[in-house]
Amino acid sequence: MYNSFFTNSILITFLIIAILWEATWKIIAMWKAGRNNHLAWYICIALINTVGILPIVYILMHRKNPNKNEELRMKS
Repeated sequence: MYNSFFTNSILITFLIIAILWEATWKIIAMWKAGRNNHLAWYICIALINTVGILPIVYILMHRKNPNKNEELRMKS
């Protein structure tokens, strides 16, 4: 009986951590997709659960490049 309780508590803890991880990345990515008017990305991130992989990919692909502003200033 003790072994079953211990196994279940580890599983529940893991699931809670995974849910919080996914929700955090999903909220951030959906907020960015909404602000950037990327409707297809917004829908995909909302519907597909990938334990944070798809939202992280979106965030990395659509982050602002701070060096781009410097390049524009240098050309002027």
